[in-house]
Amino acid sequence: MHQRAAEFAERARERHGVDLDVLEFEAGTETAAAAADAVGCETGAIASTIVVSLSGGEPDSPGDLAAAITSGANRLDLDAVADHFGADAAEMGGPDRIREVVGWSIGGVPPICHDAALPTVFDPTLAEYDTVYGAAGTPSAVFAIDPETLADLADATVVDLAE
Repeated sequence: MHQRAAEFAERARERHGVDLDVLEFEAGTETAAAAADAVGCETGAIASTIVVSLSGGEPDSPGDLAAAITSGANRLDLDAVADHFGADAAEMGGPDRIREVVGWSIGGVPPICHDAALPTVFDPTLAEYDTVYGAAGTPSAVFAIDPETLADLADATVVDLAE
């Protein structure tokens, strides 16, 4: 198992008391469509974690970042994210900033086990599935989980922020 995927599984066990079965794929799972193809599920069952930068936060603090766990079938509405968090604007977080604060690189950002606690929202579309799949620390690793359990572990607020 890739070192980062193993680190993710260990963090999940230590922080949340859950043993997650990490699945790795040679073809990669960077996009929701690629992950769905690899796993053999609908694109909507992919729980994509998108880290956004909010305007008005304190510079260089995690307070300017938020996470959105969205269905791979949906596109995140950045204006709705900004409104939800009371920010002037929201934009996709920069890769360096995400890696520095969250501890994971874009393409493999898991929905849980970040280096810093981020306010998190959860797409209600994911609740339509018995099992959803989130990134497990690398662009080629995912884990399966019940969506309600995922929302609980992520301490996420369920809110529709899809376009």
